[in-house]
Amino acid sequence: RGCKFAALHALYSLVGQSTVEEQVIMAEKRKLLAEIDKCFKKIDEGVELFEETMVKMHEANSDNQREKYQDDLKKEIKKLQRLRDQVKGWQNCSEIKDKDKLTHYRKVIEQRMEQFKDIERENKTKPHSKQGLSAEEKLDPREKEKVDTIEWLQSQIRELSDEADRTESQIESLSTLDAGKRRGKKEDGKKGEKEKRMEELKRHLDRMKFHIGKLEVCMRMVNNESLESKRVMEVLKDPLEMYIEALDPDYEGDADELDNLDPEDAYEELDLGALSAQ
Repeated sequence: RGCKFAALHALYSLVGQSTVEEQVIMAEKRKLLAEIDKCFKKIDEGVELFEETMVKMHEANSDNQREKYQDDLKKEIKKLQRLRDQVKGWQNCSEIKDKDKLTHYRKVIEQRMEQFKDIERENKTKPHSKQGLSAEEKLDPREKEKVDTIEWLQSQIRELSDEADRTESQIESLSTLDAGKRRGKKEDGKKGEKEKRMEELKRHLDRMKFHIGKLEVCMRMVNNESLESKRVMEVLKDPLEMYIEALDPDYEGDADELDNLDPEDAYEELDLGALSAQ
């Protein structure tokens, strides 16, 4: 009889433990869903602000105003991109069964990203104003080459900074997902995979910062004429542009290929360290 009571007690204990675990899992799911809803709300607000800013940009009366609004659009797009990375992370989450809304909101953001790319392309291809042309004509060829090189370096720094922002968003998204699952069911098999991915992202972020730092040094040296503009374009232009092209999410390549395209050798060829020490 005592054994029977002990067995029943053990059974009730197991049932109770199971119920507690289920409650914890349900609480985590509710927390995750609340977080997703909060993200959707931020996307709605961001898209609304993006649309309003775009209208203001089109109605602007001066180039300065248009540039300001374009900068504002870029800030909003960066925020939306960070939210998109969160959405992408949730799309890969097995705990979320209904992913239709996630897909919808991701598309909403990607549509705005395409709109912004079109705006950037349009503004880049716009003919210079008469004032701009006359100022450009006054520059001697060497000075113009220097200005063009600095502008090119600035554009590459922007591209790398955008990639750094995207990478930071992915790190943040992965950390959020990991924290959400920590008290839920164990996923030992995936733990190592996530840690590996996190390390890859951190290395990638460090690499972006490394390149940005090198280009900033390069830009300062071109500006103070301790490094020739022509030399920079000859040595750095092709390898750096190929590398940045490979950073595009739609690029069909792998991590090894990206490593092979890394333009670090070009910095060494320019001898930035020795020149900057002079």
